[in-house]
Amino acid sequence: MKKVQLYTDGACSYNPGPGGYGIVLLYKGNKKEFSGFEEQTTNNRMELTAVIEGLRKLKEKCDVTVYTDSAYVMNAINNKWIENWQINEWKTAAKKPVQNRELWERLLEELGKHKVSWVKVKGHSDNELNNLCDKLATGEIAKRVKKENELEKPKKRDDKVDKMQKLKPENKKNK
Repeated sequence: MKKVQLYTDGACSYNPGPGGYGIVLLYKGNKKEFSGFEEQTTNNRMELTAVIEGLRKLKEKCDVTVYTDSAYVMNAINNKWIENWQINEWKTAAKKPVQNRELWERLLEELGKHKVSWVKVKGHSDNELNNLCDKLATGEIAKRVKKENELEKPKKRDDKVDKMQKLKPENKKNK
């Protein structure tokens, strides 16, 4: 079985708001980077999406080590929340519906295809690949938000056109 390292991170500008995710896959010294964007989402959804999409990139069953800075994802796995949610028909310990259930179900589907172990990394610290994932995720947001802002900006009128408009007789006020 191929041994793969999967680094993931999700980000959100406002929460909810525009979000992005970053993925770095390592296999035998090769590194591949991926990223994606959602217009309206939350940070937790992007953290989950990063792991799901990273696992989906694998074309065959692999021995995967997932590196994430998401306490949300790690607690659900390590503290067996996800197992309890399933037993309790997708209800939390407080008997409320589990948030992001469809993503948790997609994650379970992807986990079933691979042998997966988990490593919690400290976010925004000295982990180069986690920082790269963060850069990919936030880069997606910046790229899309910048594009949207450019589309929404009113076009600046050319000064020459403004001067010509002032010279036209119909634009002069009659006194």
